Amino acid sequence: MKASELIEQNNQKRALLTEGNEKYYTNLLLYIRTKLTLSEQQSEEVLMEMLDHLIEGQQEGKTAKEIFGNDPKGYADEIVSQLPRENKRNSFIFMGEIAVNIIGWFLIMRSIIIPIIGGEASEKVYVISSLLLIILIMIMTALGVKMIFGLISQSSFDDKATDKKMMFKAGLYGAGGFLIIAIISFFVKEVGPSFTLPWQISFGIGSLLLLVSWLIKKSRI
Repeated sequence: MKASELIEQNNQKRALLTEGNEKYYTNLLLYIRTKLTLSEQQSEEVLMEMLDHLIEGQQEGKTAKEIFGNDPKGYADEIVSQLPRENKRNSFIFMGEIAVNIIGWFLIMRSIIIPIIGGEASEKVYVISSLLLIILIMIMTALGVKMIFGLISQSSFDDKATDKKMMFKAGLYGAGGFLIIAIISFFVKEVGPSFTLPWQISFGIGSLLLLVSWLIKKSRI
């Protein structure tokens, strides 16, 4: 069974848990899923085994604490230490999918902005400037994903953590990242050789890249 199928089945089976058991298990699930370097397939298989074990124990009147122990984080860390890392090929495909997706959206946003700005100058693409901007967006996106997953991982077993705090930290990072990109793009907006790319073509290429990204994702899952 593929990871995507296991995730769907997991979502359905969790509805069978009591409120307390569901909260305990969901914390384990979030903590393990946020470890991006682990094999997704193996992680989902282990999570499904844990869920089946919990449901079986629940039918016998047991709680998640009685089954997995009073230290859910310690238990989760033990599981994480035993799970294999994600296959390099799968990691490369995933990163390629993200890169194609970002470039696609970059070109589509450009096609939306050009008609608003107007003028032939706005249709010029400066190769070095554009590459630097795309690379910067990729880096900021990667750091953003890592930070958000890190926040989720840290708050999984923290009763004091709240969604508002997480949203505030994520929003703060997003605003800071946007400001950095805006400042850098302003200073490197006309660097290197250039060529003209009409907004219609930019939109077409961007849409095609988003389609390619979607096809990569479908083949991956």
